[in-house]
Amino acid sequence: MKIINAPSLANCSYLNMGEQVAQLVKGGADWFHVDIMDGHYVPNLCFPINVIGELKKAYPQIMVDVHIMVENPAAYVQRLADQGADYLSFHLDSTRFSRRLLSDIKNAKMKAGVVINPSQNISELEPVIDLVDYVVLMTVEPGYAGQKFMVEALPRLARLVALRKASGNPFLISIDGGVDMANAVKCAQLGAEVYVTGIYTVFNQPAGLEEACRKFKETVLSGTNITNTSH
Repeated sequence: MKIINAPSLANCSYLNMGEQVAQLVKGGADWFHVDIMDGHYVPNLCFPINVIGELKKAYPQIMVDVHIMVENPAAYVQRLADQGADYLSFHLDSTRFSRRLLSDIKNAKMKAGVVINPSQNISELEPVIDLVDYVVLMTVEPGYAGQKFMVEALPRLARLVALRKASGNPFLISIDGGVDMANAVKCAQLGAEVYVTGIYTVFNQPAGLEEACRKFKETVLSGTNITNTSH
């Protein structure tokens, strides 16, 4: 099993973003998590698409995981592929054609994921479960950084892990929203691999970004007796 630290760059200070990203890399961040918001699917805006290209040019070894919170996700697929995105996830309720969109993402040479909101049943994933490379389980309502982890997400994660086992598709499970150390350990014990980290684990920590990244990985691994196998 693997534990993947994917710091959410929405938590960066925009005036100091380049320096902070460099610190995340030094601290061993596995992925960059980049939110793209259109102000319609969620009432917020975040990141122009060309940020992905700049990240990949500077740090080609780091996977860029793009989470699109938009009303027309199909319009973003090729543009994000052209910028070098590695992983792309969209909200299940943002399109009526999820299977087609997953196939389009794969055809554009990216890993394809779906995002499920707290108000949606895990069973809604069943029609697409054979196509996904990863599933993002929202543990807050989407749209804003800094919210608290919803503890009711833990039994939902258990149901998602059971669905993964039943499907025979070994997709990754990503936890997005309010992740702190204690909840990260609980999620890892249940079977999640990817953690979108923010202000409760990596950002705004007394020891700084670099050391906070190291501490997060060490804490989750030691709390679950997991040997990290790969990125």
